Amino acid sequence: MSNNYSSLPLTSPTIELQSNGAKSSFAANGHAKISRQDSFLGVVEDGGGGGEGGENDDLPLIGDGPAGPPEGSGVSAAVFNLATSIIGAGIMALPATMKVLGVAVGLVSIVIMGILSEVTIELLVRFSAYCRSLSYGEVVHRALGRPASIVAQMCVIINNAGVLVVYLIIIGDVMSGSLKHMGVMDQLLGHGEWDNRRLLILVVLVIFLAPLCALEKIDSLSLSSAASVALAVVFVVVSCIIALIKIAEGKISMPRMGPDFSSRAAMLDLLVVIPIMTNAYICHFNVQPIYNELKEKTPQNMYKIGRISTVLCVVVYALTRSLRVPIVRFSNLLNYIVRIGYVIHLVLVFPVVHFSLRQTVDSLIFGELATPSRKKTLALTGVLLALIYLGSTMIPNIWMAFKFTGATTGLALGFMFPALIALRLDKEGCRLGHVERILSVGLLVLAIIVSVIGVVGNVYTLKSKSE
Repeated sequence: MSNNYSSLPLTSPTIELQSNGAKSSFAANGHAKISRQDSFLGVVEDGGGGGEGGENDDLPLIGDGPAGPPEGSGVSAAVFNLATSIIGAGIMALPATMKVLGVAVGLVSIVIMGILSEVTIELLVRFSAYCRSLSYGEVVHRALGRPASIVAQMCVIINNAGVLVVYLIIIGDVMSGSLKHMGVMDQLLGHGEWDNRRLLILVVLVIFLAPLCALEKIDSLSLSSAASVALAVVFVVVSCIIALIKIAEGKISMPRMGPDFSSRAAMLDLLVVIPIMTNAYICHFNVQPIYNELKEKTPQNMYKIGRISTVLCVVVYALTRSLRVPIVRFSNLLNYIVRIGYVIHLVLVFPVVHFSLRQTVDSLIFGELATPSRKKTLALTGVLLALIYLGSTMIPNIWMAFKFTGATTGLALGFMFPALIALRLDKEGCRLGHVERILSVGLLVLAIIVSVIGVVGNVYTLKSKSE
């Protein structure tokens, strides 16, 4: 948050957030005012230096302030929303990475990436609380300045918009079919206008996605998020059962345990697979919105939510190895159920990712302190959905999109910015422990190396295919 903000002592009955340059809601003594329930912690300490003085470094981490608004969400609702933010893209990307890494190495990588992602989530929560920041861009602004904040917001926009385009592409492919498989509508009703890919995507967008995306609070999506997580779990469990049956019948061989080093193409795949895996845990853009709507607004509560969500996602991801099993040949009825269930899962995931996209675009265009407006929300939702729909009709290869976003915006949002925030604010008085400092430096260096390797590998892959 900008240094142009300060707080009144706690003896003041109401505190409102307002820029020192604002013309209204301004205290006589020149202090800006912030509503207690709107601060990241749900309480504002006396002194309000935001970490500059270092006198109250521990206060934002204690979380002893009053609970958030009574209409806020509970832990379970927050877990479902955060887990949905993670699982949506990851459940599509993980089977491809497991194919490259093998089962044993892939499972170890899933656990390690989950642990590292949880570490960065807790760093983000801790320093957002320290800065009393209400969004990802705001904490980056407070720690690294306005230019870095703009870069972070652009990363959120590119990452989320890209993921939503991929969702629509997959929904269209499943419903209308592709060059490699027949679509659900074609199988059920035969070939006709009803299996037109663009028309099906548009119908799903207008009838199902637009009403959910128009909601103004992420807590309003908790039930749909719970349903999406349940569908993902059912999807994976059914696939695992089919895999075990097919293995027992001898119809498929046991999977490879480790990476394949037999060819140059296989080696090249190893260079780009880790950036894809980073996309499997990117949910950091939704951490603050979910926190802001908690009933009990404390960092410790959000740590618990992050840990439960990560464990849930690690378990689901560990089972996605079976998604490579050819389910289509097992049962037509089961095939329909699984594929339609997967489409419903993506429909329910879509608005959760869209929420932070809309919030970030709003903040970038109108500023962090822009007045909320229902008309503005609906207008932004309509424009964003229209652009995402156009993107879904123009992008042919979803895996290349995953590779490049994973190597750039995914690594930046999930690892680079949280590490940079921690290291920068460590110098301002919010002291990191020795291990935390080493871990932050290690995460930053690792993310940069993986990003460079991933981008170079992706460019080389494109060049090789063009030749």
